[in-house]
Amino acid sequence: MDRSEGFGERLLGVLLDRAHEMPPQLVAPLIAEEVSKVGGRDVSILLQDYAQEFLVPLPGRGLLVGAPEAIGDSAAGTAFLRMAPVEVPQAGGVRMYLPLLDGSDEVGVMALTLDRVDDDDRRLLRRLAGLVADMLVTKHAYTDRFFQARRREPMSVAAEMQWSLLPPLSMSVPQVEVAGILEPVYDIAGDSFDYALNDDILHAAVIDAMGHGLDAATMATVAVGAYRHARRAGISLAEKYAFMDQAIAEQFGTDHFVTAQMMNLNITTGRLQWVNAGHPAPLLIRDHQVARQLAGPTTLPVGFGGAQPRVSGYTLQRGDRVLCYTDGLIEERDEVGELFGEERLIACVNRIEPTGEGLRATALRLSHTLKQERGATSDDATLFLIEWRGGAADHLAVLE
Repeated sequence: MDRSEGFGERLLGVLLDRAHEMPPQLVAPLIAEEVSKVGGRDVSILLQDYAQEFLVPLPGRGLLVGAPEAIGDSAAGTAFLRMAPVEVPQAGGVRMYLPLLDGSDEVGVMALTLDRVDDDDRRLLRRLAGLVADMLVTKHAYTDRFFQARRREPMSVAAEMQWSLLPPLSMSVPQVEVAGILEPVYDIAGDSFDYALNDDILHAAVIDAMGHGLDAATMATVAVGAYRHARRAGISLAEKYAFMDQAIAEQFGTDHFVTAQMMNLNITTGRLQWVNAGHPAPLLIRDHQVARQLAGPTTLPVGFGGAQPRVSGYTLQRGDRVLCYTDGLIEERDEVGELFGEERLIACVNRIEPTGEGLRATALRLSHTLKQERGATSDDATLFLIEWRGGAADHLAVLE
């Protein structure tokens, strides 16, 4: 067995060996140096902005800092949405755009120029981009610079609280994919979502705390914290509701409340169970069209001391999607005072053309369509999509 260090291992090994003690401001120069070793130049690191509309350049020594690139209308945006490299021939070579994937969550895109590209370059740069994404996510916790690059407008304190609370905006494994969107990006307060994949069960929750500003953000923080605590204790959906209800009532009194939708999805069988605490009913999307509401008995919002909730159930088909949303999406009023309403939401969902770009791209397209249709976002509005695919992932643990 040959254990000697080859060129590719040396290149990636430098990043691995230094990553644990690398100051955040030196990440960019090291990336630029690494890319130069394979003949690359004009390196840019483009991060997704909080509105999920642009890829914005990360400043740093050795990096090319240009204008933001639209996610929906650029080569960088195409690489981002498809989670696949894009190559653009130029007069002086080939401009490559490589998605930066943290697991399956899209951090941004790394762009660079090579004189020419072969399969060895593609393989090595794809792996380098994965390692760069991991470094960016790790170092994000140690600095404000990445946050500042992604923020294109002033952000309220409540919104900063909510963004710090969120899990990754998307997750994809062979059996299931999730994607979430929050609006208004820079002034969100009471809306949030959370999820966790524990063995074969996807746990998910969407919440909407009453009110606005810091009060709503604080209540949402307590609600999500209570949900996570209950989820990690391994209790049932009904017991999670009771635990969250008690936490909100004890902290804020019985005149405050949080609506919530809590779900468990068995990613092996497709069996979906949920508890609805005053939330709009989820929509079942099949073959890219809304097939039905996932209606069921509701209980009082969290904090009102409701009775033990009834758990609803439905077995999904492979490829089915479930759309959860908060009432801010459908209760927006137009200039003449007419509610946007669920029917127009369903019409927008049905108009989204399948592109094969994945659930995250669908969520972004739906969010942008809804913003155009509504014309304003005066209340918090959240989308959370789940796609069930079934199958197995055991092959990923086998070395070929």
